[in-house]
Amino acid sequence: MEFYAGLTDYNWYISQKQNNPSEVNFWRPGTTAFKAIKPNDMFLFKLKKPYYTIVGGGFLVGYSSLPMSLAWEAFGTDNGVSSREEFYRRIKKYKTNNNIQDGLSNVGCIILTEPFFFEEKDWIKPMNDWSSNIVTGKKYDIQIGEGKRVYEEVVSRLNKRRIKTGLSVSLGDTKNSYYESLTKHRIGQGAFRIIVTDAYNRRCAISGEKTLPVLEAAHIKAFSQDGPNNVSNGLLLRSDLHKLYDKGYITLNTDYVVEVSKSLHEDYGNGKMYYEYHGKKLTVMPDDESFYPNKEYLEWHNTEVYKN
Repeated sequence: MEFYAGLTDYNWYISQKQNNPSEVNFWRPGTTAFKAIKPNDMFLFKLKKPYYTIVGGGFLVGYSSLPMSLAWEAFGTDNGVSSREEFYRRIKKYKTNNNIQDGLSNVGCIILTEPFFFEEKDWIKPMNDWSSNIVTGKKYDIQIGEGKRVYEEVVSRLNKRRIKTGLSVSLGDTKNSYYESLTKHRIGQGAFRIIVTDAYNRRCAISGEKTLPVLEAAHIKAFSQDGPNNVSNGLLLRSDLHKLYDKGYITLNTDYVVEVSKSLHEDYGNGKMYYEYHGKKLTVMPDDESFYPNKEYLEWHNTEVYKN
């Protein structure tokens, strides 16, 4: 198992620590894909000079290159800034200072869940093999050298704070000292929106619409009814279709066929354009079959929400 230590600044750390979020966007001005570690692996926050210390971390949900506007809509102050204007200003500043020529509209988003932030007395001293020319971060193996030391210190602090990390460490046996649980970490609303958007290749599942600002991540089983923030409980829908879905005028059967209720016309006297979708299979499905709409959740929507 490995973890990644990413460089960040003191102001970002302080802002996030004060907000105590359930998820964070560890954003980067560039849009190079982040592939250093796998989802659910630990990602640590290492301060830039003059501190250099490890001050917290989180668990990787995934990476996405997003328009700045969508990154703000999805995560808001969980981007580590107090306003949209500050967010845009900081991204543009970093792009300019680092001569990043990939345009000003997009930002790289490393999405983390269950973040934790240490008090100053619990900061962890920096790795002694950290090179001064590292500008973004570095991956470490938790079983050897500085990776082992830092990992043990992090987990020790988390265990003291009784945070469920999904990991436990036995320090008595150096040969077999690591025992990892395969428990997945829960994701927040912002992360749900982005991973559903990317799972459907940024197209509406029903209409195929590609205009990103009008696409929304819908819960198949409502979040308010204990529907989870899992991709298999999500559909990417055009905003009008999302509203009709939530109100029960549109549903999806377990064969992934769209059904449009007669109640739409009965209640409003129109809806012709929507009936064109009735009886048709989804236009867009995730590439990964494990992300397909969960049939149990589809049945729930058919039974509990759809106006049949």
